[in-house]
This record gives sequence, C-alpha cells and structure tokens, in this order.
Amino acid sequence: MSPSDPSSRRNFLRGRFGREMPTREDEPAVGPLSPIIDPARQRYLMSVSRRAMACQWQAYFNAGQYEQAELASMAALDLVDQLEAQLTIFREDSEVSQLNQLAADEPVEVQENLFELLDRSQDLAEQTGGAFDITSGPLSEVWGFARREGRVPEPNELAATLEHVGSHLLELDDDGGTVFFRDEQLEINLGGIGKGYALDCAADKIEEEAVFDFLLHGGQSSVVARGRNADRDTGWAVGLVHPLNPKQRLAEIVLVDQALSTSGSGTQFITHRGRRLGHILNPKTGWPAEGVLSATVITESAAEADALSTAMFVMGPEAARDFCQGRPDVGVALVLPGERSGSVVIESHNLSDDQWRRLDG
Repeated sequence: MSPSDPSSRRNFLRGRFGREMPTREDEPAVGPLSPIIDPARQRYLMSVSRRAMACQWQAYFNAGQYEQAELASMAALDLVDQLEAQLTIFREDSEVSQLNQLAADEPVEVQENLFELLDRSQDLAEQTGGAFDITSGPLSEVWGFARREGRVPEPNELAATLEHVGSHLLELDDDGGTVFFRDEQLEINLGGIGKGYALDCAADKIEEEAVFDFLLHGGQSSVVARGRNADRDTGWAVGLVHPLNPKQRLAEIVLVDQALSTSGSGTQFITHRGRRLGHILNPKTGWPAEGVLSATVITESAAEADALSTAMFVMGPEAARDFCQGRPDVGVALVLPGERSGSVVIESHNLSDDQWRRLDG
C-alpha cells in the first residue's frame, strides 16, 4: 500500500508527546537530535516519520499550530525520496551512478540542481584544503569500510587509490552545465553532503506550505530547525551526544533557524597496532582521521553543516580553530579525548553561551 492511499497516510501520521514517540528498535527513543522538551511547560509535539537515505527521517511540529503540517511534511519527505533516487550511488539508474559511468568518456550534462551541488562541493573542498572531498569514496572501498568489513590496505593499494582521488580531477562547465572526469577511475559520492542538501530542500518545501515552526532530522546526525518549539522562548533545543556513550547527552544546543550536523566514527572502526582507526578518512593521506572523537557544526545550511562536520573531524583541532577564525558564521563543537581514559573535553568555536550548555557538569 503506497503512502498516497488514505489508510496508509493515516497510519503514517503519529502525534505523541516529545519523549514517547515510537522508533525503530535499533534507534534510541530519545536520540541526540530529537527535540529536548521543557518539563515545566510540557507542550505537545506532532511527529511524522519515514525511512529514507538508509536512516529514519522525522519532522516535528507544535501540535495544533498548523492544520497543513502533516501534508506539508509528507510532501517534503516525498521530495527526499526523489533526491535519493537522483543522488545515490547504490542504484545503477541514478543520475550520479550514470555520471560515474559516463563522465570520463565525454562531458555529461546534468540537472541544474546536481550541477549546483557539485559546484558547491568543489568550493567546500577548496575552503577546507581538501578535508572534504566528494571523490574520496574509493578510499572507503580499499579500507573495507564501504562494506563494513574494515581492513588495513597494503601501502601499494592505498597509493594506487590516492592517484584517482581529488576534486581537481572534476571539471565543471558553467556554460554548458556539464561534468567531465579528468581521470577514468574517478568516482563521486555525495554521501558527505547529500543528506544535508536533502534536509535543506525538504525544509524549503515545508515552508512553501506556510509552515514556519518545525524541526526535521535525517537519522541522528543531521538536523534543520525553523522557527521555534512552542515550549521554548526561542528556537529548538537538541542534544550533543557522547561519542563513546551514545545514550548520554553531553550538551544542549539551541538552533534558531539553523542546521546542525555531527560526524564521528564511534560505531565503525578497526583496531590496528593499538590504534583505533575510524571510517572517516583523510582524502589527502588516505588514512583514517585521528585526534577528534566527534565534530559538530552549526550553520544556516544543512548541506554546509554536513560537509563541514566531516571536514572538521578530518582537519583536527588546530586546523578547525584556524578555519573558524575566518568563518565566524560557522559554530563548531569538537569532542576530544580527555586526560583520563574514557573522559572527553568539548572545545567550542563561534558559539555563544546562550546557544549551548554542558549537561554533564
């Protein structure tokens, strides 16, 4: 039965008080990006959810505020499905998969939105000194992380793969709207920015229906907030999760017409010679990034937050600090290893005291 059928659409809608919304068994009932409810006010939220992009998407609204909120959220999630069909590399008929197959032979004209996303990705690669790079997918393959079978590659394997990685090998023609690969083994993978981009598009879709107060998250790593939660004076509060203990929130972050994304390697890693090597790889060295447990970025665009959270994780504390000095519009919270085993330190940049607070004392 499709979501367009009346009975299916009724079953699709779920209104619950914030902390009691049903979830998948493998996802926390109160995830880090679920709204934090003020117990003193106890307003009600409505939730609409759907599985997309290999995770659970949820839209939250103030119950009773907008009559059209349910239909607006379903239209937004329909758009997410359409974008997934275009951007995924896991479907042979997607536009990105077709691009990977054809663009090394000749320039390929792509849809305007995809061209703009590729252009934006190249700009972010330049801004971050290559710490974010949509051509680095083959590195995940050689490390086995793409198949969730992590392994340390042989040096010659890694060197050979690095020869075919780099956004400088991607040629975009603004006039013709075409894409050309300068390397026949080049591949693009929008996994590091696609979810954030879809969040931006979905949020715009909801606002087109005159719904201006909502929170929308894709999985528990990326979220976009508009307007305010009715139980707060401003914005929406979400949690910064402990990278070594996913059930614990380290901090509360208030989003005011902003997006947030967190990158970390707490669930996928291998141990090699006493080193914990996670699945987030440095596109320049080919090796897993080290030194940061999680990187959270807050900015106006979910696509940018998505890409920059990966970049901050790869860049490390010192380079992230330098980046933030030149981008005061980008808020960053890095969770770093503490002096004691299992302890952590939060290093924040461009975040004021009214934007976040520690929860663990």
